[in-house]
Amino acid sequence: MTITLMIILAYLLGSIPTGLIVGKLFYGIDIREHGSGNLGATNTFRVLGIKAGSVVTVVDILKGTIATLLPHFFGLEHTVHPLLIGLIAVIGHMLPVFAKFKGGKAVATSAGVVLAYQWPLFVMVIIVFLVTLKISKYVSLSSIMAAFFGILYTLIYMIVTHDWPLFVIVLALASFIIYRHKANIKRIKNKTEPKVKWM
Repeated sequence: MTITLMIILAYLLGSIPTGLIVGKLFYGIDIREHGSGNLGATNTFRVLGIKAGSVVTVVDILKGTIATLLPHFFGLEHTVHPLLIGLIAVIGHMLPVFAKFKGGKAVATSAGVVLAYQWPLFVMVIIVFLVTLKISKYVSLSSIMAAFFGILYTLIYMIVTHDWPLFVIVLALASFIIYRHKANIKRIKNKTEPKVKWM
């Protein structure tokens, strides 16, 4: 019963449409009607600016972090793997019950899951993201490169430490991220993908 409750809480936590809330509450704007129409941090940056985008990014990261820590809060870290609960939050972020199941692209919330479980990987992923963004100016490409780095790192880490759950979950998260950027990949190829102007 407690595990079921934890899963529900993780999904609901992930389902919180941060970009929609910030846009409507503080700007009177539904970001689904502007930019890419996505509820994630990237579209929030594009539509509402750096301040709003930063807030949404941090909150979306924390959704993944808090969800991954739920087994610890419930004293069940030895019963259910924290990464599984974190994965549920990411699914909630992508398919939020509070926003007609049309959510973000899983990047920030996935990063939050990694932050809760292994913060050095989180730091390295952020570095890869920022370096790629500095060079390319594409947020989508930076997200994809960070996802690929996560797969490579956890594969090597698994070989050394036998932490296969980390590799499996990161592989799943990275697959979500890459798949949900399909349209962005096409636009990059066609040179129609918007570039950031603030970095």
